[in-house]
Amino acid sequence: MSKPPATASEADPTGLDTEIAMLFPEVDSDVARRLIGSAMHAFAERGYHATTTRHISEGAGLSPAALYVHFKSKEAALYAVSRSGHLGVLDAIRAAADEESTPPDRMRAVVRAFTTWHVRYHTACRVAQYEIAALTEEHYAEIADIRRDTEQFVRREIQAGVDSGDFTVPAVATAARAILSMGIDVARWYQPGRSTDPDLLATQYAELAASMLGVRPGR
Repeated sequence: MSKPPATASEADPTGLDTEIAMLFPEVDSDVARRLIGSAMHAFAERGYHATTTRHISEGAGLSPAALYVHFKSKEAALYAVSRSGHLGVLDAIRAAADEESTPPDRMRAVVRAFTTWHVRYHTACRVAQYEIAALTEEHYAEIADIRRDTEQFVRREIQAGVDSGDFTVPAVATAARAILSMGIDVARWYQPGRSTDPDLLATQYAELAASMLGVRPGR
């Protein structure tokens, strides 16, 4: 199921603690949450290779060796961020599609959910997308499988629309990659408070995708 949005509160004015809790529900230790949050932001700001375990631990307000108490390595923290980001967006688009019936409405819902996820969790998504090459071979293979599942899901949704006559796009695979790339890129440039309103952006992307697929006005 898709996760609800991270929201700020008096106790958590930035919404960061809530965001980490939503992204990593299996992490029930406050210290581990602080570490994974610090790692995620350090990877996004510095890049994986320029980030040290000291950066991560000190960013969480802990001693330099604290990371190893909760993660086997720096790469293990990257894997946790990447896996959560990739699985989360796949769950979100599946749930969104299930709420609609016609191919155009299902596709719009998928694109809205995909875009919203990359806005809401733009930091995690940026790390998941752009630091993937730093994963171990085993972890990379697992993430690649999730990415393939995501692309195949979108392809099936587009193919269903082609089969029903709702979509006229001639190249299903190319259309799926283009739509996914459009949403993924949001994580690169989105800045809270300085970019397009998230709901408006998600709706605009959904309509762009519908137009790309050849959906007739009013469908």
